[in-house]
Amino acid sequence: MTEHNQAVSDASELQQFILQTFSAITEYPVDALSVTSHLENDLGVDSIALADIATTLTKQLQLATPLATDKLNTLADIVAAIESTKYQLPTASSAAKATSDTHWLDDMICQVFASHSGYPVESISMNAQIENDLGIDSINVLSVQSELLTLLGLDPKLELPKAETLAAMKAALVNQLPQNGEGYQPPVIAKAEKPLLSDEDPYAHLAMSSAEDRQQVGDPRTMRDFVGIQHPDLFHKAREFRKFYHEKRDNQLYWYGMPLETPCKNRAVIFDETTGKSREFLMFGSNSYLGLSSHPEVIQAIQDAAGLYGATNTGCRIIAGSNMLHLELERKLAKLKGRDDCIVYPSGYSANLGCISALTSKHDLVFTDSINHMSIQDGCKLAGAQRKIYDHSLTSLEKSLAKYADHPGGKLIVTDGVFSMHGDIVDLPRLVKLAERYGAKVLVDDAHSTGVLGKTGSGTSEHFNMKGQVDLELGTMSKSLSGLGGYVCADGDVVEYLRFYSNSYVFAATIPAHVAAGVIASIDIMLREPERLTRLWDNIYYFRTRLLNAGFDLENSDSAIIPVVVGDDAKTLLFGRAVRKRGMYCQTVVFPGVSVGDARLRISVTSEHTRQDLDEAYQILVDSALEVGVPVADTARVREKVAIAEA
Repeated sequence: MTEHNQAVSDASELQQFILQTFSAITEYPVDALSVTSHLENDLGVDSIALADIATTLTKQLQLATPLATDKLNTLADIVAAIESTKYQLPTASSAAKATSDTHWLDDMICQVFASHSGYPVESISMNAQIENDLGIDSINVLSVQSELLTLLGLDPKLELPKAETLAAMKAALVNQLPQNGEGYQPPVIAKAEKPLLSDEDPYAHLAMSSAEDRQQVGDPRTMRDFVGIQHPDLFHKAREFRKFYHEKRDNQLYWYGMPLETPCKNRAVIFDETTGKSREFLMFGSNSYLGLSSHPEVIQAIQDAAGLYGATNTGCRIIAGSNMLHLELERKLAKLKGRDDCIVYPSGYSANLGCISALTSKHDLVFTDSINHMSIQDGCKLAGAQRKIYDHSLTSLEKSLAKYADHPGGKLIVTDGVFSMHGDIVDLPRLVKLAERYGAKVLVDDAHSTGVLGKTGSGTSEHFNMKGQVDLELGTMSKSLSGLGGYVCADGDVVEYLRFYSNSYVFAATIPAHVAAGVIASIDIMLREPERLTRLWDNIYYFRTRLLNAGFDLENSDSAIIPVVVGDDAKTLLFGRAVRKRGMYCQTVVFPGVSVGDARLRISVTSEHTRQDLDEAYQILVDSALEVGVPVADTARVREKVAIAEA
């Protein structure tokens, strides 16, 4: 063979090898791949997945320097980048040897995932997708990963690249084993947790922050580190978390659960347990979007009903717990949503648990957005249905629906209307079209949409001129409607079924009559005074525009929830502390509210905020950002104010 022919042959083998590796990691069939395909636009390969592919190819081809990803846009770019350096194609015998040497790891991985997912081990393949196929979300996968690392005698806190499939998880684990697992035997007894060496950085997993930030935060762990701790003493995790939490609280980094001493309006007095003092704050942590929680008419309705019906119910709704106000409330909610009927639950959380678990079973599939509220995720788990988690995009949902198009059981798509930690609105028209195409029903949780979206405040469906076109509309009455409880609006036969098969309705006392009276009054006022909704959106547009002009990352927020995204936990905690010291109260959201590395401040705008409130809040956020190093527009005036304050 001539040198030219040999070079052509080697190039062809390299290209085929790259395609096969790409196929194994992404699950695209080799014959469906083209070297001209754009990695992100055509194949949906994001930067994280590309980094995983590059690491795998670097090891498999024994590249002298790691494969850089910054200029890789197509598969052809990957081939060209590797051809330009020295590489070694694995021989068939070495590949077979590596496979045979680690076949035991396949069994271990399938066993562990079976125990966490509830699927029979024999039904799990290494090509299964961890979230979409097995329904193991990003929080629970950490427990699986920790267990596997422990079984392999590795540090259970070791951070691995994000793995979409069991095969990718195996590849990440093999990379951590001596000699890539060749000849490795798993220990009979897992090693003790690796001690921290004196010259190691205890803040390695907070590397996005500066060393100064990390030292200020103290204990380097995040709340994620207390999930799934393995210890003979069941309460060991509680004691460990107590030490962690109290340090954060004493350093005024965690302010969760501080009690109010006044009504929660645009300003509120809060007792600060860390300092033992009461203080007035600008309140941007309230979900009373229309300011109805202190309305005199609502309070009077509550007082009147309490006098008539008493303090609470005497039983569950189907025995002796129903009264005329419950029935009136259900009629009003059904009319508000444009549906046949409505069922009221003790809480929004129990509405999700009861509705999803009553309508689905092990024969059915539930497709749930990865950032849906935890009550939705828990409802899916309780149902025992096969949970398919799709990435926060309808393209991901469509791929998952297409994959299970021939599933013989029922299908339910569950989504938030407004996503509670991100503030963006689901693309409901597209989602409903996908549901119709694949024969699925749709449940929309309007917790943060009711009283915010739509001409009358009805919610997500009204916002898109689709009122009455969603199979199940669920919500809570503890936000805009200023009460307590949850509800589901749907066709009459569906609601009737839920009344007898929703355990969280049948076996629980529901909201007291006086709470129902208050919600009825809130609905009446909302419809009678549309100017409240107008004022809310004026405030949202004004405040969001100011923050965007200042350079804050607000993601795709388009609601009363405005996230200020920072990313790193340590930096976010310092930012939140600086904001609160200046007199603004909002939520510092870290794990488990969002994933580690996606931390943010969550700001709620209401109709009660004045222009002065919004301007003061804006200045507090800018000054605090400059103080702790969160990127923001640099103005000499603001920097001068910060310098004066620090002096």
